[in-house]
Amino acid sequence: MLLENEKLVRFLVQAKRNTYAAQGDEASVPPLLSGSKQLEYADGEYRYRDIYFGMDFFAGQEVVELEGRPVWTMVYSGGVTMSPASRERTAAVYRFLMSALKQVNPHQLYRGPERWREGDWEYRNTSQGGLGSFHGVESILLDGESVYELHYSGGLLLD
Repeated sequence: MLLENEKLVRFLVQAKRNTYAAQGDEASVPPLLSGSKQLEYADGEYRYRDIYFGMDFFAGQEVVELEGRPVWTMVYSGGVTMSPASRERTAAVYRFLMSALKQVNPHQLYRGPERWREGDWEYRNTSQGGLGSFHGVESILLDGESVYELHYSGGLLLD
């Protein structure tokens, strides 16, 4: 199982770097659920699917399948916390979020790194647990003021 988990971790890092973090909604495929956005990535026997609803506030689920069988999942919800949120400001928050999520690595696997800065923007991510069972919170601050927050949890799906 350890070897399979190492493969899964490598795959997750690549999938996350190659979907929303790299292309935003441009990685979309026709969604399975009406009104949703759906991002997919596949490599060998692994397939990653991220389905979510909403924009300023959104909720979704990521699933990894191995040979057609779901083996890992993460659910999440959150979004822009500033009020009112203009389209331009929301777009700026999500551009920065994409930049932070590109920093995903095997040690900070679920979203982005523990901390990431670009100019006046700061990304923070705290999580507990491991690949089998985890939960966490990510946030974005602009000039020290909270503008975004997301909660997530998930783990391995065992038979």
